[in-house]
Amino acid sequence: MKTLSLVIPCYNEENTLEGIVDEVLKLKSDELNLQLVIVDDCSKDKSREVASRLAKMHPEIKLCFHERNQGKGAALRTGFLEATGNYVGIQDADLEYNPEDYLKMIKPLDEDRADIVLGSRYLRKTDRFVLKWWHSTMNRFLTLMSNIFTDLDISDMETCYKLFRREVIQEIAPKLKENRFGFEPEVVSEIARGMRFNGWRVGEVAIDYRPRTFSEGKKIGWKDGVRALYCICHYNAPSLPAPMQMVIYFFIGLAAAIVNIICFNALHALLGGVMLPVILAFLVAAAVNYLLCIAFLFRHKSRWSAGGELLAYAVTLVVMCGLDYGVTIGLMACSLTAFWAKVWSNVVGFIGNFLFRKLFVFGNER
Repeated sequence: MKTLSLVIPCYNEENTLEGIVDEVLKLKSDELNLQLVIVDDCSKDKSREVASRLAKMHPEIKLCFHERNQGKGAALRTGFLEATGNYVGIQDADLEYNPEDYLKMIKPLDEDRADIVLGSRYLRKTDRFVLKWWHSTMNRFLTLMSNIFTDLDISDMETCYKLFRREVIQEIAPKLKENRFGFEPEVVSEIARGMRFNGWRVGEVAIDYRPRTFSEGKKIGWKDGVRALYCICHYNAPSLPAPMQMVIYFFIGLAAAIVNIICFNALHALLGGVMLPVILAFLVAAAVNYLLCIAFLFRHKSRWSAGGELLAYAVTLVVMCGLDYGVTIGLMACSLTAFWAKVWSNVVGFIGNFLFRKLFVFGNER
């Protein structure tokens, strides 16, 4: 007999926790055992008391408590590592999703047709509940961006209902870093990586969804949407083909170039001369470039130790600083203004910097 473990992250859900537990327990049958891992993320209401009472009533429930609020992603990491069932899924502590849909999602796993099954609110069904237009549009936009960066073709990246073979999610869980709702794009990134390197099979199943309002306790907001976009880029960009990485690096290089030009002209006007303003402006721009690279394009410490990465980056600075200075001086000697000399030196630096970072400093992701 198979066991389904459902991880229930809980934060201030005293009004709905018992109801959703009752609904989930209805899934238990002669063919399916249940484990409910409730992770209370330092709730401020009576959720912990409700969870403790439910655990005394139902031996299927395992309780975990966070001593400080960390977020949904952190609660899920805790729950995943405590799950012992053959299959491990996610169940929010509210009533937006219908647990009966897990019976449909289990089938591809039971039939050995998938290792991961995602529930989709947007696949065609015979009927559905009408959702808010902006909510649906933003979810679809985030899914589109995730698909572009992961090369997957899924219909609902932000869905709560994700079901894994236990060995799959317990391989993923220790790698996860996002504590809040950034968990969704991050875990999809790990799924995409597992499909490439481990041959994981992924399926989708249509599910029901009845969204609640913010007055009813909904917690995700527009800031989480912005964070999701960042996570899509941050966790997937290191795996992109070089041409797409170069497009991203173009914007990173453009930002650093603007900083370089502004700093050089300000320092040139303030200090006079050329060499010192060039060097100082270059160093400031290089720091901006490095921070943007590890935030949006390459994985931090992907090849070296922390010290080794900084040393490797310092080597590229020396080489590129010399090139930057030489090009700037040479073009100014050819009667170009200081401004245009810096513009063209940054064009040359863009190609050199990208190649140095990709092939030498950060290298391939581990």
